[in-house]
Amino acid sequence: MFRAKQYLLAQSLEEAYAANQKRTATVVGGMCWLKMSNRQIQTLIDLSALGLDTITRTDEGFSIGAMVTLRQLETDAVLNETFQNAFADAVRPIVGVQFRNCATIGGSVWGRFGFSDVIAVLLALKAKVELYPTGVVELDDFLQMPYDNQILVRILVPFTAKKAAVQSHRNTATDFPVLVAVASELADGSLRLVAGARPQKAALVNTTLTAQSSAEEIEQQLENGLQQMAFCSNMRGSAEYRRHLAKVLLKRAIAQLKEGTANAD
Repeated sequence: MFRAKQYLLAQSLEEAYAANQKRTATVVGGMCWLKMSNRQIQTLIDLSALGLDTITRTDEGFSIGAMVTLRQLETDAVLNETFQNAFADAVRPIVGVQFRNCATIGGSVWGRFGFSDVIAVLLALKAKVELYPTGVVELDDFLQMPYDNQILVRILVPFTAKKAAVQSHRNTATDFPVLVAVASELADGSLRLVAGARPQKAALVNTTLTAQSSAEEIEQQLENGLQQMAFCSNMRGSAEYRRHLAKVLLKRAIAQLKEGTANAD
């Protein structure tokens, strides 16, 4: 369990950012992972007074505050109707309802965890992140950035993608995923494919597939694209097993897109 000397309920982003410049300070989300650490924290920074716990539909897409819980992503009707239930499908296998009621999207995204189902679906939807003080950054670029002392304010999900489909495999229910696969169809008909839990963080699969691509084209391009990706082994599965799973699950996700159905799992 961590120990903290001071607790700060930030009243502004400026206050939170200033406090976070000290190496001994930590911004808290749902504390699902932090509570399992054994460390001394000088200042615990809480963002819950900044109104960042809402999902808002705008003319450009959705604005999701950093303090929005995974359970909110799962149950928000408008968000899930827009993207073919992709967010609900992505977070539903994560531990249990009690955990999802605590875990925040900000914590999931800031952590840039390799096992993150949430990052995989956001990457497929061409999401952006808003950082204080930098501003809006493409999620692709954010995933490559080093950890720093900025504040993650919100995640912006544009209407660039018409729909998305999520598939994942776990060895046992509620465990970390062995592989996460997400396919989205963009407005121009092209497909954006993502493989996560490789076990590295989610990344795009290099293909030129479209919603009209034939089964043969899908088979060949997935084979070529996945051969270019790095997969590694750990206690949950080997690199080759993950590569095989990625192909199988991405084909299922593409089929799900074409059928226009939500994941029934």
